[in-house]
Amino acid sequence: MNKPLQRENEKQLLHIVIGGELDDVNKVYFKDLNTLDFIGAFPDHASAFNAWKSAAQQTVDNAHMRYFIIHAHRLIDPEQDHHDH
Repeated sequence: MNKPLQRENEKQLLHIVIGGELDDVNKVYFKDLNTLDFIGAFPDHASAFNAWKSAAQQTVDNAHMRYFIIHAHRLIDPEQDHHDH
């Protein structure tokens, strides 16, 4: 599944997989954020894709269930983050 340690010379591209039931199949608006399904965080797109595919296949009978891969590495850049969190 996930690699326990990341080597310094490997580039980590953080991806997050989430899913939930949508209000409308034509819009990305979750019916209830309290029931959002957090599948996990992954160091690369390939492992995130495998997790996404597995989760999506388990809910194929529910047309309102959708899973998404969030490219978190595009949202964060630790080298440029000057905020105190």
